[in-house]
Amino acid sequence: MSEHQNIACDELRLLIERVEKLEEEERGLKEDKRDVYAEAKSRGYDVKAMREIIRLRRMDRQAREEAEAILDTYKAAVGLN
Repeated sequence: MSEHQNIACDELRLLIERVEKLEEEERGLKEDKRDVYAEAKSRGYDVKAMREIIRLRRMDRQAREEAEAILDTYKAAVGLN
């Protein structure tokens, strides 16, 4: 192999190792998140409601208000209000 090919192989290997490390960290974070939800549940909190609050907090205010307005309209249409 030429020196250029060796450099490319080393670079590729390093990139793959970085991705593998990130995937490992991601698995760890998912486990940590699962543990937090389990703790919340054991303390009597509604995990489904927590997940919904987190989803809503990710949205910007305008998108959240629009989604809530649509939901209110649909609830009224089916007699849930």
